[in-house]
Order: sequence, then C-alpha cells, then structure tokens
Amino acid sequence: MVPNSIEIKTSKTQRYFAHGTLEKATKLLIVLHGYGQLAEHFIRKFQQLPEDYYIVAPEAMHHFYLNGSSGRVGASWMTKEDRINNIADNNEYLNNLVDFLQTEKQFSELLVLGFSQGGATAARWNAQRNDIDQLILWASVFPPDLEESSVGNSKNRTFVIGKNDEFYDAAAQDKEINKYRSLNFEIVEYDGKHDIDADTLKNLLDR
Repeated sequence: MVPNSIEIKTSKTQRYFAHGTLEKATKLLIVLHGYGQLAEHFIRKFQQLPEDYYIVAPEAMHHFYLNGSSGRVGASWMTKEDRINNIADNNEYLNNLVDFLQTEKQFSELLVLGFSQGGATAARWNAQRNDIDQLILWASVFPPDLEESSVGNSKNRTFVIGKNDEFYDAAAQDKEINKYRSLNFEIVEYDGKHDIDADTLKNLLDR
C-alpha cells in the first residue's frame, strides 16, 4: 500500500545578510548564492560595490552538512524532491523579503543576481514579478521548466560565465550561451572560473 502524501502550510524563520547603508543607498541588489554556500560568505563578494547599492543575500531554506554528518554547513534552494512546493516556497520567501525591505525604504531600482543554483531560483522568481529592473544569471542553467514566454519583464537580462568555469566544458558553455541568446539575454564572458569576478560585476553594474 502506497502511503498518502499530505501537505500542510507552515511558517519558517529565514535569515538574510545585508551590506550597505539604507540612508545612502538608492538601488536594492538581491544576490542568491549557489549550491552548498551560505549567504554570510557569499555577500562578501559584493562588498566592493559603491554605497548607492544596498546588497541583500537571503539564505536558502535547506541546510545540510557538506561532508558526512558534521563539520561545515551549506544551503540549497531545492532538490528534485517535492520541487513544486519548494519553488513556490522560494518565491514566497523572496517576495516577503522584498516587501519587508521596501517598508524600510523605497528604492529606485531592484536588481537580482543569481549565481549557479541561485540563478535558477532567480529566473523562476523573476518570471512571476514585473518590477525587477536588471536580472543577472551567473554560471547558471536556465530552468527547463520555464517556457520561453516566462523569462519575465525585467528590462535588462544578462548571462555571465567564466571561460574556464570548471562545471562547464566547451560544449556545455556553447549550449547555455545559445539558449540564453535565444531568450534575448546579453552574453558576458570573462577569463575566470566558477565564481563571482569582481571586475566583471563592476563593469556590468556601471553601465
């Protein structure tokens, strides 16, 4: 006998990390970390940005030990298990976060950067909002569950990847670049690996 799957809606306390000064900032930049990372460490990659950015790194809902059953901890946005509920929960979490931040201050621009696994979460979130001014998906596979008509209404969309990214061979890079190009993303490549490159990031945001 197959057990019944029963769902309930409950609440969960989530944490985020922020960098910048609300009084000086005019732009809100939401940055979504990759698989196995923590927001506290990920946000440090953006601390060199000027003071007109208020940078917020939400932490993914699901924590786990990176090696065995103790030691360093990472976080994941979702897995293939119960994925539909996880996608909905991620979108609700991020919507609630932005709603809360906008009660603190009304920003002139909302920018979203998703790195690696966080890029798929950013793409799905962007698809159901209409107020994201700039979407940057960095070294991320575009979610196959999204239709081409569901890329969202963001005014500027960019796909970024390092030419030496260890998670993409040349064929995989070409495949992703062609996919993003077909979705009207600007393509930015740089000489680097699977990480946020500070100079590339600054050039993107300075334009």
